[in-house]
Amino acid sequence: MALTRLTPRRRAALAFMLGMAVALGQAPFGLWPVALAALAGVIWLVAEAESWRAAFWIGLAAGTGQFAVALSWIVEPFLIDLPRHGWMAPFAVVLLSAGLALFWGAAAALAARTRHPALGFVAAFVGLEWLRGVVLTGFPWAMLGHVFIGTPIDQLAAVLGPSGLSLLLLLAAALPVAWRWRGALGSAVVLAAGLGFGLWRLDQPLPDAREGLVRLVQPNAEQALKWDQALADTHLDRLLDLTAQGTPAELTLWPETAVPFMLEYAPSVAGLVMAASGGRPVALGIQRESEGLFYNSLRVLEGEGTEVARYDKHHLVPFGEYIPFGDLAYDWFGITAFAAQAGSTYSAGAGPAILDLGRFGKVLPLICYEAVFPRLVNAAPERANWMLQITNDAWFGVWTGPFQHFDQARLRAVEQGLPLVRVANTGVTAVIDARGRVVEALPFGTRAVLDTRIPGALPPTPYARWGDLPLGLLLAGLAGLAFGRPRRSAH
Repeated sequence: MALTRLTPRRRAALAFMLGMAVALGQAPFGLWPVALAALAGVIWLVAEAESWRAAFWIGLAAGTGQFAVALSWIVEPFLIDLPRHGWMAPFAVVLLSAGLALFWGAAAALAARTRHPALGFVAAFVGLEWLRGVVLTGFPWAMLGHVFIGTPIDQLAAVLGPSGLSLLLLLAAALPVAWRWRGALGSAVVLAAGLGFGLWRLDQPLPDAREGLVRLVQPNAEQALKWDQALADTHLDRLLDLTAQGTPAELTLWPETAVPFMLEYAPSVAGLVMAASGGRPVALGIQRESEGLFYNSLRVLEGEGTEVARYDKHHLVPFGEYIPFGDLAYDWFGITAFAAQAGSTYSAGAGPAILDLGRFGKVLPLICYEAVFPRLVNAAPERANWMLQITNDAWFGVWTGPFQHFDQARLRAVEQGLPLVRVANTGVTAVIDARGRVVEALPFGTRAVLDTRIPGALPPTPYARWGDLPLGLLLAGLAGLAFGRPRRSAH
């Protein structure tokens, strides 16, 4: 049926379904060819829209469909305490999906006013998607370019970052819309170039791994029971047993908020941890209190329990770890952040930091959600030898959320040319080399340890040196082609 015969509602419905298909490119599905074809359909609808207003509704509908599928895991935190929070779950999906889809709608509206709407959509979308990672503390989850993670094409992120992957996907989808068969040939060339670059880069040698046995502990604590005070000793004993088993490790890593106590109120815990490790360093995910403020922290203990390094998470999850105007929300309504088990909310740490772990080198710590922000990694005060992400992905359920989170973390390794060690409560616990490949991993949802070595680091990548500047120059040129003059008058 010709597009002109479709009513606006049917166009929006078609755009919504195409958006849902675009989401199938995200983990754990990984169907990037499906995402590419569906995205071409969305761009065609936008290019054929009779006005910028019509294009906006098409973009909004497509974006809502995409986020509704890709972010369906957002209901999981509300189901942990079902009687208290369960009623919010449907509203969270609808409001978050529609809110983020505004960026799609804005890109479509801008594109409809250009000489080449298909190219205009590419330039506007990539720019606005980058902005989505910044506005209101940012939320760069489910970026279009994430569909390439785990394929050789993801190596382009070492040059242009995650937005460069989105640019490649959008160009491949838009060229056939703009120039039919010639555009389809151009699309094939774009994809082949990305694939060729990726295969070449993956074929280059990597430095040797660091000496020293490192133990990754995955306790697999069920989120609904994790903070049950009656089970606190059981959860701690599980961590201690996993730490002490077999050959002693020279460095042991525990996941985010693994310890159900705070050292300020239970100082004997430090001695128990050191007894389990034989006095060797242990990096703990643990809550911390200082002067009445509470922090989501990584603390490194050694010897008899001496703290030798510490990092406080600084980029907190809105409503998950802090509530805007949190003191008033708690005092007036009793509202607390989901993840904060001490106080009503967490306080933010000072900012990105590098921890010196002696023979294990300098590490950039990332706690949970911080690993989805490439700009935070680029903001580190100096270059690390490796990155460490500790996380509690039990909040995200078992279907899509943990695997999308894992994919985004491994993309940071590609961008920086640094290995990443990831330690999660329920999974995905893994070691990732400096080109984003999984070296070793534990099965998801199991109680286990992984004894490993830290892979070697590469020299700084172009993205580590220049960030998004090269991408900005490319977008400026593309915008110049597309936005030279309006295609039609606005109405």
